[in-house]
Amino acid sequence: MVLNIIDRHKLILDKLERNGFVTVNDLSQEFDVSVVTIRKDLKLLEERKLLFRSHGRAIPSNPYITEHHVHIKEKINIKEKNRIAIAAGLTLEPNDSIIIASGTSVIEFAKHVQPVEGLTVLTASLNTALILAENPNIDVMQLGGMVRPSSSSVVGPIGEKMLAEFTFTKLFLGVDGIDLEFGLSTTNSMEASLNKQMIKAAQKIIVLADSSKFGRKGFGRICGLEDIDQIITDSGIDEVTKNKLIEIGIDVTIV
Repeated sequence: MVLNIIDRHKLILDKLERNGFVTVNDLSQEFDVSVVTIRKDLKLLEERKLLFRSHGRAIPSNPYITEHHVHIKEKINIKEKNRIAIAAGLTLEPNDSIIIASGTSVIEFAKHVQPVEGLTVLTASLNTALILAENPNIDVMQLGGMVRPSSSSVVGPIGEKMLAEFTFTKLFLGVDGIDLEFGLSTTNSMEASLNKQMIKAAQKIIVLADSSKFGRKGFGRICGLEDIDQIITDSGIDEVTKNKLIEIGIDVTIV
């Protein structure tokens, strides 16, 4: 039976919801129509903002992230970030020397840092430094560099050079995107470069990311998933992604 355009569109969206993606060739064979017809179908659905087309396939939404100011991002997924921050605080141990990178997830983490004996913190985030500086039992070091107003954090070669002079037990890293193939990413290339140096300086890499970050990509790639040790996220993460991360050897903590 030949399907009309309405039925095709419904089946395409149903398949997209079930599988997370559809391909032009598979749909062409399944519906017994030409590749050109399927491409037109996907174009119409994309114009209605029901999917995103990419390289002969379609996915539910645009995976590419645009930069937003920290004041906007801190209002998104507040409850999830709070739970993630509490769980991250439980990983701290006596005499830890840690790096806290930048982003709203790590700022929330800073609010939940309970001083343990001999805790030293180096951070790229100005907001994080101000929060932690209120506690006299925490030694706080502010990373130097050029200030990014959108994130209230520093980037650049000064900070990268400074990182090379120290070693740390843990890095708490916030990201803009986590993709199973592309890895970790952020919207700013200079921030990505600084994050790379943070990873080199730390013994254990802990990523703090709410589930909305999965399946997304930022402009600057930080590292592959094989370079991280633990991800703390919320229950919105899908089973396929969670199982793949565990298979790689990443400790996935769901809050």
